[in-house]
Amino acid sequence: MATANTPAFNKMLYTPLAEIDPEVKNIIDKETWRQFSGLELIASENLTSLATMEANGSILTNKYSEGLPGARYYGGNEYIDELEILCRKRALQAYNLDPAKWGVNVQPYSGSTANFAALTALIQPQDRLMGLGLPDGGHLTHGYYTAKKKMTASSIYFQSFPYALDPSTQLIDYPGLEKQAKIFKPRLIICGASAYPRDWDYATLKAICDKEGAWLMADIAHTSGLVAAQQLNNPFEYCDVVTTTTHKTLRGPRAGLIFFRKDSPNHEDLEKRVNDAVFPACQGGPHNNTIAAVATALLQVSQPEFKEYARQVIANAKTLGSSLVDYGYKLQTGGTDNHLVLWDLRPLGLTGSKVEKVCDLLGITINKNAVSGDASAQTPGGIRLGTSALTSRNMQEEDIKVVAELLHRAIQISLLLQKEAGSKMLKDFIRVATTETKGKVGARKVKELRQDVVAFARKWPLPGVDVSTLQRPSGIEEDF
Repeated sequence: MATANTPAFNKMLYTPLAEIDPEVKNIIDKETWRQFSGLELIASENLTSLATMEANGSILTNKYSEGLPGARYYGGNEYIDELEILCRKRALQAYNLDPAKWGVNVQPYSGSTANFAALTALIQPQDRLMGLGLPDGGHLTHGYYTAKKKMTASSIYFQSFPYALDPSTQLIDYPGLEKQAKIFKPRLIICGASAYPRDWDYATLKAICDKEGAWLMADIAHTSGLVAAQQLNNPFEYCDVVTTTTHKTLRGPRAGLIFFRKDSPNHEDLEKRVNDAVFPACQGGPHNNTIAAVATALLQVSQPEFKEYARQVIANAKTLGSSLVDYGYKLQTGGTDNHLVLWDLRPLGLTGSKVEKVCDLLGITINKNAVSGDASAQTPGGIRLGTSALTSRNMQEEDIKVVAELLHRAIQISLLLQKEAGSKMLKDFIRVATTETKGKVGARKVKELRQDVVAFARKWPLPGVDVSTLQRPSGIEEDF
């Protein structure tokens, strides 16, 4: 609290957000209302805990601590050292890793910075790497490029070559990867994906890497919570480095982790190489408030209840997939092993862009996504769905069936809107979806379905928020 002796230039330091910056407070309130009133189905998102939010918004944001515990470039870090050591310990415990065999750096700001730091540690500029192609479910940071442009740092600074799915099964083409690796001679193979609904064969990948003298790195950003809960295959048995974000199935704040093997003569310098790659090579001082939030989330991951959560996430994803198949829709690989479903809209003559726009109007948050065989990731033929956030709002299988019905209705409305638009242009599609026109019923049906979505969504709690006291903030109009 400010006192009578507080100088005028410092009084703002003690003023609550709602008083000093009502515009930002209103935006936060509107986003809270949106999350409460809608269904979050983006596979890369989740809802973190109240405790994690408290840690992330703590006074730790004030402290600068470049370097590592016991070797900082600033003073006053005795408690920051304690925190970072604790976070490391919890990270290893969450994945049942022996600290004599594995180490972890908990400072990366995000999954993308964690990945580039790992590449910096493992290989040299213009060395060769292989990652799953983006149209087949891979990630931008795994070496993505187009015919005309190198799109990301991983393709700009390294020579990258994508491996693919088997068109007949839509599963990873391991024999094809082995043949490509024999010719391309990569120094690093990356496994992991952002839109692949099946598990990975790490043993086969390790055998390929051993044969070609390559490092094996797993990016488990999407599945890390499911791996920690021992619901999926274990990459730590075979990989040299494992990276992850912390905000997806792990249900923490937005950050990244890099795990590195240190129990083999071939990995003698890997700990130093990874740590030096994070700082000073790729980023500056760590975000200590976020590290605290990661530590809190990892403590939750280590509890027996989290394993039950992970099981429910997968059960919900399987229910969502089977329900959509029952409605006659096509899924890539026909189902899922993890938290996500990849829905192929091409048999319907719809694009992922159009369905994403309609679902935004309905309060269902999804994202357009390429499916195997798409010519371009910029004009995707599908959408990606995930069940992590809905599970964090207490939904189980019977509730997910309701969600599947709402999605089915959204597709039927999308087909109607496309017919009423009279063209394939996205702008015409949006126009008829948002404008009530004589003789056309699409916009009215959008409004009716939105009412049903909102009514269903508001039945559920929202972690970190007392929904009993929520009020609609200014700037949000509801005509129902």
